[in-house]
Amino acid sequence: MDAVELLPRLVMLRLPVGQAYVWRDGPDALTLIDAGPAGSGARIVGAVTALGARPEAVRRIVVTHFHEDHAGGAAEVAALTGAEVLAHQLDAPHVRGEAPGPPPALEDWELPLHRSALSLLPPGDYEHPSLITELSDGDVLDVGGGARVLHAPGHTRGSIALHLPDEGVLFTGDTVAASPTDGTPIPGVFNVDKRQLMASCASLADLDTKVACFRHGDPALKDAGGRLRAMLDAADGDADRRHR
Repeated sequence: MDAVELLPRLVMLRLPVGQAYVWRDGPDALTLIDAGPAGSGARIVGAVTALGARPEAVRRIVVTHFHEDHAGGAAEVAALTGAEVLAHQLDAPHVRGEAPGPPPALEDWELPLHRSALSLLPPGDYEHPSLITELSDGDVLDVGGGARVLHAPGHTRGSIALHLPDEGVLFTGDTVAASPTDGTPIPGVFNVDKRQLMASCASLADLDTKVACFRHGDPALKDAGGRLRAMLDAADGDADRRHR
């Protein structure tokens, strides 16, 4: 597994589908943001040890939403490290496996992309963590000087972003991605509510953000806030053209 240092305290772990991120508050205080699909646990822990940290240094796993490519490896990593698993209260029942999550309302152009994405994931269900700390909008975690939990619904009902205002770093989950063609930020796809997603994108664009870490596509390492606002301007322009 490739581990790419983005900042002195921020590492990106490349997974078979997308990536996860590790924030380091110290050699024994690591936070994992998303845990990849089922089967990722041992590889993530191996990457952590390759960084010079003990597995037990992973204190928490923040799951940005219940989809398998984000939550599928959470129970595995927790079992190997003893880490606490955290998710928004609306998505927590789905992460625990108590109920299936609502499917996305796919647009026609998304159908082949969705089939292709599903083909990259392991078949069947994943191991679900039974113990989850449930999060709400505005909660502050002991990460990066105080990481604020932002409820960002639209991709799923309980999607969250994680903002580290002291560091200017934003983890967007799947609310925002990077275009596979040119790397520009784009609104996330495969959503339960596209209008709600766009409102969440607007909220994230209002933040003072230097670095934006997307789950799919390379992160924006400079002027991330400006690039998110440009994304909204482009989306507004596309909407205007469609309604002419």
